Amino acid sequence: MIEIVVSVCSIVQGATCKDVRLTYMAESVSPMECMMKGQVEMAKWAEGNPNWKIQRWSCGVPRQFAKI
Repeated sequence: MIEIVVSVCSIVQGATCKDVRLTYMAESVSPMECMMKGQVEMAKWAEGNPNWKIQRWSCGVPRQFAKI
C-alpha cells in the first residue's frame, strides 16, 4: 500500500490550502510505479474536486507523512 500526499489550494479562496491523502492499494509498489500510478489517482481526485488546484505531491508509506 502506498500513500500519495497531495497539497492542494482552493481556486475560490487562494489562501486556503490543505493536504489530501490518497491510498493506492497494491501488493508491492515501487517508487517509480507510485509516481506513474499516482498521476492517475490524482486525476480522478481532481475531476471530482474542480475547485481545488494541485500544487505538489509525493509518495510514501501510509502515515509516513503524519503530522506530529
